[in-house]
Amino acid sequence: MTKLSVNINKVATIRNARGGNVPDIVQVALDCEKFGADGITVHPRPDERHIRRADVYALRPLLHTEFNIEGYPAPEFIDLVLKVKPHQVTLVPDEPSQLTSNSGWDTKTHFQFLSEVLDEFNNAGIRTSVFVAPDAEMIEHAAKAGADRVELYTEPYATAYPKNPEAAIAPFVEAAKAARHLGIGLNAGHDLSLVNLNYFYKNISWLDEVSIGHALISDALYMGLEQTIREYKNCLR
Repeated sequence: MTKLSVNINKVATIRNARGGNVPDIVQVALDCEKFGADGITVHPRPDERHIRRADVYALRPLLHTEFNIEGYPAPEFIDLVLKVKPHQVTLVPDEPSQLTSNSGWDTKTHFQFLSEVLDEFNNAGIRTSVFVAPDAEMIEHAAKAGADRVELYTEPYATAYPKNPEAAIAPFVEAAKAARHLGIGLNAGHDLSLVNLNYFYKNISWLDEVSIGHALISDALYMGLEQTIREYKNCLR
């Protein structure tokens, strides 16, 4: 069964717009779990414009499902992850100023760097995932560097899906087959939504996990968080 991890960054963005603690990040995460989410994802950035380091520490002892921390492996990020010890860490190649993740790693060019970082996390008993484009060569080098999983960057799929679903999914199916052949796990994320998630899942049924934030939180404004999570879970059946 493919797991749904809810990225709560956007909830933190709303909180930070006014200061204080409304909405309460911890309570929202616990409610997501109660409503059926299989995990919680956070992406703490250096400027703390949404999730803060304090949020990460507050969440860890209270969550009952899988905790996934994603981010660029700068020294302060590595230190945070090693102290918190989430179930999974997802490495993304973001610059600190980026609005959102918009590309996968060039795992061939950055092979040595990724190998060293992955070794550190693997030795600490933290499952590792590397954010990549649907490219067999990038997946192969992620596996050789020591990644337990790759997370496919799905914005190109989401963009192309409305016009031609078959063409949109094709490179992702091939990438998913490459990951399966290499014996590593498979996650996916970025711009997956109620519109395109079920088709993605039906074509790549061995997907381990999807991480969804922006679309899910936006849908919750209309449907409520509980119903929204239920609808996303239904897309993974």
